[in-house]
Amino acid sequence: MKLSTRTRYGTRALLDLARHQGDKLVQLKDIARRQNISLHYLEHIIAPLVGAGIVRSTRGARGGLQLTRRPGEIKLSEVVQLLEGTITPVDCVIDPESCTRSGFCVTREVWGEMKKAIDNTLKAITLQDLVEREKGKEQSVGVRSQSGI
Repeated sequence: MKLSTRTRYGTRALLDLARHQGDKLVQLKDIARRQNISLHYLEHIIAPLVGAGIVRSTRGARGGLQLTRRPGEIKLSEVVQLLEGTITPVDCVIDPESCTRSGFCVTREVWGEMKKAIDNTLKAITLQDLVEREKGKEQSVGVRSQSGI
């Protein structure tokens, strides 16, 4: 199982937005530059996030993007669901009728446990958690570079 670039880049874009959002709007071109993502591709990724109301887009010379909620209120599970859809290792976990063995298949139980673990992890992490993790990584890298390691 592998997340699409749409989900990975969308999450990075939201993290960037959470990090740089302040009194002014954040321009999509700046997010694209900082995250090394094609502006054209990023426009397509942001559209469903705007449509779902996670991001607000303002047009014009002073336009840009902003989160509609605080980063601590936006769970990674919501973002992944919007951009990726349901995360499941095999179809029979969410649709038992897709396989005649579903009723007695022990591996289906394992795949179900795997899905539950992934869902619980994504529900437990917010954009604010990612902001804090990123800041922590930046500090640890900064300490290393200053110490010459």
